[in-house]
Amino acid sequence: MIRTKIMLPALVIAAGLLTLASPAFAATITSNTSNVALSATLSESLGIAVTGGPVNFTLVPGGTATGNAVTINTTWVLNNTRQNVNLTGWFSSASAALTSGGSSPVNIPTSEVLGQVGTGSFNAFTSGADAGGVGVAGASLTLFTQPITSANYNSSKQVSLTLEINLASQTQLPAGTYTGTLNLQADAL
Repeated sequence: MIRTKIMLPALVIAAGLLTLASPAFAATITSNTSNVALSATLSESLGIAVTGGPVNFTLVPGGTATGNAVTINTTWVLNNTRQNVNLTGWFSSASAALTSGGSSPVNIPTSEVLGQVGTGSFNAFTSGADAGGVGVAGASLTLFTQPITSANYNSSKQVSLTLEINLASQTQLPAGTYTGTLNLQADAL
């Protein structure tokens, strides 16, 4: 019995020491920290799409002819340094928005071709290039300027463009088919 009495306290002391030593053996060990670099790119883009063309007119000598409207959808994804998106319509020559062609061509100048965006007023294609250089001197019209803010870096704008040809100054325009091309281009400044 004496031996059991001596052994029991020794066992209790040994168990206590093991309990105290256990956390040292169970402590968490960690590795070094390693990093993975991340890179994501969203490229800038700017585009337009036109529906509703071609635009047809029935010309009236000394009068005004309105063509069918076209819809222009301008879309963009821009960086935060851009301030405006402009949409400009322009002809390649101020003296000939439309021409009859043939051996003795007759021209309709840009001053007689007008554009209306939405329900705004009709304006002639007689201004110069916009601030970004889009357009031709005397043959251009800015259709809209959209300010860019943090709310529309990635956005779009759709407008309806109606064209008319005002021949008030051309009472002696000869019969014929007159053709031309309206160029549309957007830029982001």
